[in-house]
Amino acid sequence: MKVSVIIPVYNVEKYLSRCLKSILGQTFQNFEIICVDDCSEDSCRSIIESFRKKDSRIKIITNERNSGLGQTRDNGLMQAQGEYVVFVDSDDQIKKDFLETMYREIKNGNYG
Repeated sequence: MKVSVIIPVYNVEKYLSRCLKSILGQTFQNFEIICVDDCSEDSCRSIIESFRKKDSRIKIITNERNSGLGQTRDNGLMQAQGEYVVFVDSDDQIKKDFLETMYREIKNGNYG
């Protein structure tokens, strides 16, 4: 696994599918998606599960209690298997070459 994409999730059912589609549609495919549910009270969990049924690279972690953004990201980071980690907010949509460009630039030593 080259890249772990960590998505903190809390009551974002309106945006979550768009976010996941933008990640799954990447030109770079060697990644995992870790969705960390921070005790959402909407249908986020079922949205994630429906995507996971179609793509085994998606993992779901559920916080025991609502913990906030920082702790939720940390919980995802503890489960990450990738060589590199990217945090994507659940209401974000990324360009289809985002992961490929990021990975290539890091490997070429272009960090800034």
